[in-house]
Amino acid sequence: MRKSAWIALGAGSAAIVALAVIERPSGAQQPAAPPSVVLAGSDSAGFMGPRQPVYFRHDIHAGQYQITCQYCHYSVAIDAEPGIPSMQTCMGCHLIVGGSDSANQLQIDLVRKSWNEKKPIEWVRVHSLARHVHFPHSQHIKGMGPNACATCHGDVTRMPQVYKVNNINNMGWCINCHLARGVNRDCTACHY
Repeated sequence: MRKSAWIALGAGSAAIVALAVIERPSGAQQPAAPPSVVLAGSDSAGFMGPRQPVYFRHDIHAGQYQITCQYCHYSVAIDAEPGIPSMQTCMGCHLIVGGSDSANQLQIDLVRKSWNEKKPIEWVRVHSLARHVHFPHSQHIKGMGPNACATCHGDVTRMPQVYKVNNINNMGWCINCHLARGVNRDCTACHY
């Protein structure tokens, strides 16, 4: 049996959409389609965490569709900052993927409008550290493995809207993590 699937990839300054043909052995079961996503409404004010200009559902993108953190936060493995996803990353999928209902479509339309007007979405920052603290994300991602993000940020695959789970501004929290993993606790590791 042949199955066609659309795969959207962000590349360079343009989104590339490619058609892939996937061979499935005869008699193999068709994977279950993900359940349709329905928002409780387009207003996210009732959720924990800061209200964002677009109701971006981490629980849908990272949870239901299992998009890895590093796909959107592309610089996290090579830089100190995780990087806010560029509009072309969003549009890599949302040039062709729409909403399953009017509430979803409204949010996707906001992303598309921002793209068309060449105005990036101004996201409200959720996590920040004091200016005198340096947290090289790349070292933590490489050293802690696939659950590195969840260690500090919690299980975003279950969060309709991202909020602070741990008090990452408390030095004791960081020191306890370093103690548990037997890594450098020298002051200059974070304060330089």
